[in-house]
Amino acid sequence: MTHFLRDILRQPEELRRTIEHFAGPKSAGRAALEAATEAIRGARYVYLTGMGSSWHAALNVGAIFHQHAHPVYLQDATELLQFATLPRDAAIIVISRSGRSIEIVQLLAKARDSGAKVIGITNSPDGPLAKEAPISVVIPVGMDHAISVNTYSTLGAAAGILASSVVDSFDSALAASLAHAVAEAGRSIPAWQEQLADTTWLAPHSTYYFLARGSSLGNCNEARLMWEEGVKSPATAMGTSSFRHGPQEIVAPRAGSRPPETANKDLRFGIWIDGARMREQDFAVARDLRRLGARVMLIGQKLPDEAGDLVFQLPAILPEWQFLIDILPAQLAAERLSQLSGVDCDSFRLSSYIVEDEYGLLPKEAGKEKRQEQRDSSLRRLRSE
Repeated sequence: MTHFLRDILRQPEELRRTIEHFAGPKSAGRAALEAATEAIRGARYVYLTGMGSSWHAALNVGAIFHQHAHPVYLQDATELLQFATLPRDAAIIVISRSGRSIEIVQLLAKARDSGAKVIGITNSPDGPLAKEAPISVVIPVGMDHAISVNTYSTLGAAAGILASSVVDSFDSALAASLAHAVAEAGRSIPAWQEQLADTTWLAPHSTYYFLARGSSLGNCNEARLMWEEGVKSPATAMGTSSFRHGPQEIVAPRAGSRPPETANKDLRFGIWIDGARMREQDFAVARDLRRLGARVMLIGQKLPDEAGDLVFQLPAILPEWQFLIDILPAQLAAERLSQLSGVDCDSFRLSSYIVEDEYGLLPKEAGKEKRQEQRDSSLRRLRSE
């Protein structure tokens, strides 16, 4: 069994523990949750940011804020760091599993200079984000071996709970409902694995597109990242409507070409179906893709079994919270495809677990001391102010 699969299998339990960490007036994480909620409600501007998997968690959670008429500015941490001027009366929700990424460390210093208040959501209690942020929300979870699995989903859960707390929708009933859905998803894993063991949707060296909307848009991007990190193969992710505005041309047969079902035989699509919005429209997208010869995986609630080549039925969960569990089938699919492709999903060939500098792609000795000095300088600056 791969480390990647072991991390996936323990995920329902880690999500349950995360929900319990914030549920109830005497729960361990309640004080930090209430302080973060108050800071966001008192801010004129609210930013939601992260890098890598943490940024994808932010994309999922942004939908909760926006659906409840509490807009937030969504920008990844390096764009916010390099191309934005932060107003003084702002709150910045920074999501980071380690809290050590170079962009996060530098953003802490920038926020301090601007007078903006940082709310850190992290898995690491000893990282700079947890130690230096004025408000720190730490999720107690075992770190993943390599690919972000539990750290990704628990960060999303914690940020979602914070968003729900800000808009007055997080209570014991919601916590119980989410815990039940997570448990049901855990019980569905063996059946999902059986589906993956007997499907033609998974095929090494094929072209994969991932499409989603709303609260699943971050998971769509996370699936793309898992293909790149775990399967070592390129993939594409975007909003379902965005795909219909031009990119769909990749499946349209050219004049005089082979029949479409032959021309598009190596195209695979993974589509997340929202629990309430644009369902019929997205079923139509899946249907037309199949007519053009592509193979389609669907993930969602109450899906017709014949709507895709591979259909993952999710247990009942509130639509805006579907992201909490609809990443699981995609994680299992990525791990399975890595095995079919004969690649090692448990190691990174080029990237490190934590990206602590901004220089190039390959390990370099030249300039190493300078980069370390820059990181140390950023931390000293934070701690001296």
